[in-house]
Amino acid sequence: MLLSGSEKMAAAAVRGIGGGLGRSLRELRIHLCQRSPGSRGVRDFIEQHYVTLKKANPDFPILIRECSGVQPKLWARYEFGKEKSVPLNNLTVDEVAKALENIVKSKV
Repeated sequence: MLLSGSEKMAAAAVRGIGGGLGRSLRELRIHLCQRSPGSRGVRDFIEQHYVTLKKANPDFPILIRECSGVQPKLWARYEFGKEKSVPLNNLTVDEVAKALENIVKSKV
């Protein structure tokens, strides 16, 4: 399979995260619409990179929530119940990967 430049960047971001999801992070939730154009990059990210991310973090909860008409958003729950969210509307696969990388590395 030949990856475009953007897909290579997203794949590199996912590899960079690797198995490091469980440090202070407790859970990731991705909300998206099954059909809306604004969720296309999120749907593509899940199709292309979810399995790799989950295989690297088999015991870490990564929840995918699909709901018609919802604005795509990434939610991260950290220690002590702290949460942070990032809107993913109209982002490319690469931008979704970057948002994930940033939220994983950020401190609450």
